[in-house]
Formats: sequence, C-alpha cells, structure tokens
Amino acid sequence: MHDLSPLARFGGLVATDLLDVTSDPSALDTSGFWAVSADFEGRLVCARFGRVREEPVPAPAPGAWRGPAAGDWTSSLDRAAYTDGVRRVRDHIAAGDVYQANLCRVLSAPIAEGADVDALTALLARGNPAPYAGTIRLPGHGVEIATASPELFLRRTGRVVESGPIKGTGRTEADLLEKDYAENVMIVDLVRNDLGRVCETGTVTVPDLCVVEKHPGLVHLVSTVRGELRPDAGWPGLLAAAFPPGSVTGAPKSSALRVIDALETAPRGPYCGGIGWVDADRGTGELAVGIRTFWIDRSEGVLRFGTGAGITWGSDPEGEWRETELKAERLLKVASGTYAPSDGSPSCCASPGDDTRAPGRASGQDGAHGTTSQGETQ
Repeated sequence: MHDLSPLARFGGLVATDLLDVTSDPSALDTSGFWAVSADFEGRLVCARFGRVREEPVPAPAPGAWRGPAAGDWTSSLDRAAYTDGVRRVRDHIAAGDVYQANLCRVLSAPIAEGADVDALTALLARGNPAPYAGTIRLPGHGVEIATASPELFLRRTGRVVESGPIKGTGRTEADLLEKDYAENVMIVDLVRNDLGRVCETGTVTVPDLCVVEKHPGLVHLVSTVRGELRPDAGWPGLLAAAFPPGSVTGAPKSSALRVIDALETAPRGPYCGGIGWVDADRGTGELAVGIRTFWIDRSEGVLRFGTGAGITWGSDPEGEWRETELKAERLLKVASGTYAPSDGSPSCCASPGDDTRAPGRASGQDGAHGTTSQGETQ
C-alpha cells in the first residue's frame, strides 16, 4: 500500500518525514536518524528520517487490524519435513560438518490489501511486549515489518558494542536442559569471535553468561558479549563481521549457512536478520535479531512469520518441533485476534470453531497433530 506514509517506531520513539533510502551501510556513520532492516539473505535497507519524536505506541483502534484467521496459516516445512530436517542436521554434526545449526520455517497467511503493520504493532505492544519491539513501514521500498524481538543483535554507544545472544527456550526455567546451556555457550564463543574481528585486542568480554530471562509465555537463556571497536571500524565493518546473527545461524557459521541453505525451503527475509535504528549524530544504535517478527509480502498478498530452533547433537526432533510451536503460539494468536473494546486488549483467540492449538500447517500435509483438515491450523 503505497499510500501508507513511511514511518518507524522503536520503543517510545517514532520517526517520520523520510529523507533518504540507501543500501550502503557507510551511511550509518554519517548523520541523521536511520531505520535499518537487514534481511537474513543480505538485503540492506537504511532509511533516514527527518523528524524523530517521543511517542508511546498508540492503543489499538477498533477495526484497524484484521489479521488472518487462525486456520489460514501454512508452514514452509510441515512437522514431518521439519523433524526430518533435525535428523539431517544431526547427521551433519556426526560427520563433523557443524556443531550446531538453526533450522527454521516460515509461516504465511493471506492478508487484507489495506493491512497496516503499525496497527499490528499496537496489538503486539499489549499482547506480547518485548524489549526490542520495532516497526519499519516503507511500502515504496518493500519493507513493512512489525517485530516483537526479545533479542539484542548489536548495540553501539560510541566505540563500545554489545550483543545479547539468546539460546535455550522453555515454558519455565525447569524446562531448560543441559543441551540449552551448552548451546548458549557455543554461540557466545561464536559471537566473541565475530566481534573480535573488529574490536580492539583484549576488549571482548562476557559480562553475563546464561542468564534466565522471562518473556511472555516462555523463558530464555541470554548472555552478553561486549567489546570496543577499533578506531578504523564503523558500521560497515561491524555488520560485515557479525551478520547474520550467530544465534540464528549456527557454528561454525559458514558451515551452518550451507546446511540451512540445503534444508530450508523458503527465504527468511527480515526474520533472523537485523532490525533497528542508528542515530549517527550521537554515535549510538540498536539492532534486534529479527525473531518474533511479522512482515507483509505485498507481491504475494500475505503476512509472514518465522520460527525455528537451534539443533545440536542432543536435540530431539519432536522436541525441536514443539519449540518452534512454542515460540510462535502467542504471537500468532495476537496477530489473528481482533481488538476487544471491553478491556482495551487484543483477543488472543480466533473465531469460534477455529483450532488454535499450534502455529502453522502445511496445506494437505501432516502437521503437528496429524493430518490437517480445512479450517484447522497445525
């Protein structure tokens, strides 16, 4: 919808008055306030806005967002294909190709022509608040994203950079396994190496390791990696060293990317990329890992959402499938719901008769709970 004006929201800031759009990361070291979207496959969109003001995310407006019905979601990988993919990743681990690889699937559902991601943002802010929530609406440039990301990819304050990789997910802390802790440490080591490519020798540290963080409906293990950029390193070098985020690729990263390319059947797009803002005038910026993220694909007329899990030798295929469902469950219910004027919150339930047990189905194929039928969601 080209008649939707360009806009970006991050926390309590909203940016308007679009000035420039570029794919050159060196622009982030010049001047102005930039919204940044980096697709997992490498497409970079940097949009400079002329006006930035403090403004809370508005309350949901009745009828402003009409999301897909719960039964409309389809998955790029159904349950059988995903669990088979987990087994194939374990084969690669046994062969010594990788230590860990993330396996993801992309969910899609038809969306109304006039759908506005900023209206979805209002629902997400109340139905699934997140520390790195953000919105980038650039219809003329093919970018319409609403993220409820809990994960920090890169934060920069002057020369100091920080990353907060998440590995390990459960409904409660008691669900976290030894495998989750091992996986987190493995990815922390990868992120340390990434930042070490552009940071001063000896400055890369891990202030926090495997801290349990509570988020809506689940818990994560989160670590912090910090370093000081070399004088000759700016955003281009930082992005080149750290992208794509290690927590959503695997280790070694180059080998994991080859495994991902062979097993996944749909591009990730903004999902698992980087989404956020850079204030070049102040030398600050904050990019989230593009997880818990919705984006509109106007060419296909669909809303998309990604979910995945990190696979190690200790992974159970069915358990990893369930983890992808857990990560998506709450978000899809919010996106498929409607505003409830009685209490000012989104309805997390679909219309009567829809099955909302699990996030996504593959049309005509077996899903999480058996063969799907019309109107059900797997």
